[in-house]
Amino acid sequence: MDTEKIIESLKKRGFEAVFAQTKAEAVEKALGFIPEGSTVSWGGSVSIEESGLLDKIKSGNYKVIDRATGKTPEEKTELMRKAFFADTFLTSFNAVSEDGVLFNIDGNGNRVAAITFGPNSVVALVGINKIVKSESELEERALKVAAPKNARRLALSDEKDICAVFVKHRISRTKGRIKIILVGEELGY
Repeated sequence: MDTEKIIESLKKRGFEAVFAQTKAEAVEKALGFIPEGSTVSWGGSVSIEESGLLDKIKSGNYKVIDRATGKTPEEKTELMRKAFFADTFLTSFNAVSEDGVLFNIDGNGNRVAAITFGPNSVVALVGINKIVKSESELEERALKVAAPKNARRLALSDEKDICAVFVKHRISRTKGRIKIILVGEELGY
C-alpha cells in the first residue's frame, strides 16, 4: 500500500492529510491541529479512544463537550447538539479509498452532521486497516467490518440499528477543514 499516494489523493480532494507511523505520533500531529483553549468534542470513535487522543484532550487545556457526561438521554442529546458548534470535532472514518474518498455510517447522525457541516475544524485519525482499494469498496467495508463491531460494542440487538445514515465525502469544499491523519498501524474498526 502506497501511503504517500493516498495522502496525495486526499490533498487533491481538498482534505489536509498527513501520515503518522504510530498512534503516538498521530496523537501529537492531532494536537498540533487543535489550539489550546479551544472547544473540542467528538462522536463515538474507537480510533480516537484507542490512540490516547481523548485522554490528552480531557487532561489538556481545552473546553470539552463530552456527551458521556450527560446524566439523562435528554442531556446527552443536548451535548451532541452542542458538539456541532465546537471549534474542533474529533472523529475517524469507517473506510477511506486509496483515491481519497471518505465514508462513514452513523446511527444517530450526530457524528456525520458535525463532519459534513459543523465545527470549523475536523480532525480524523484513520488506521491503515480502514484503507480500501477503490470507492466501490467503501460501503462494503463499513457494513461488513465496522458496523457489526460497533453494534457489539454498543450492545445493540441488531447491527442495522447503527446503519441509519451513510455519508460519502468525495471532496472538501472548504479546503483543509477536514484533516486526515493516516496512521501506519491498525486503529479502531
